[in-house]
Amino acid sequence: MTEEDGARRPTRAERLFGGAAQPSARPPRAPGPEAPVAVRRAALVAAVEAALLFGGALVVLWLTLTSSPDSVGRALAEVVYVGLFGVALAVAAAGLRRVAAWARGPVVVLQILLGLFGYSTAFPGGQPLLGVPLIVLAVTELYLLATPEARLAFYER
Repeated sequence: MTEEDGARRPTRAERLFGGAAQPSARPPRAPGPEAPVAVRRAALVAAVEAALLFGGALVVLWLTLTSSPDSVGRALAEVVYVGLFGVALAVAAAGLRRVAAWARGPVVVLQILLGLFGYSTAFPGGQPLLGVPLIVLAVTELYLLATPEARLAFYER
C-alpha cells in the first residue's frame, strides 16, 4: 500500500469519509501568581486542620463501632459531617495554595465554625485539651489570611 516515494496511500474509508483528525495541541497553561508566604502558611494550616478532622472522624467512627452509643444514626451522621468538613477544608487548602479566589471564603467560614466548636468544647464542655488547640489553629488561620500580603494576593486576582 505504499507508493514509490514511501508515502502511505489512503484507504477506501479515508477517501470516502476523510482521515482521522489530528489531536489538538494543548493550550499552554498560564503561570499563576506565586503564593505569598502568608498564603502558603495558611494553606498548610488548613491542610493540617483537614488531616485532624479526618483523624477525628475516624476516632468517632471507631468509638461508635466499639461502644454502644445512644443513637448509632446520630453518631454516624457526626462522622459524615466531620468528614465532609475535612474534605471541604482540604479542597479549600489546595485552592489557597493556588491563590484561587473562591478558596478564601470557605476557609474563613470553616475557621469561624471551628473556633466556635473549640470554644464550646474547651469551656462549657470542660475539655480544654481538645478545644484550645482548635481555637489556636482557627485564630492562626484567620490571622494569616488577614495579613496585607494575603489580602493583596487575592485582591490582585
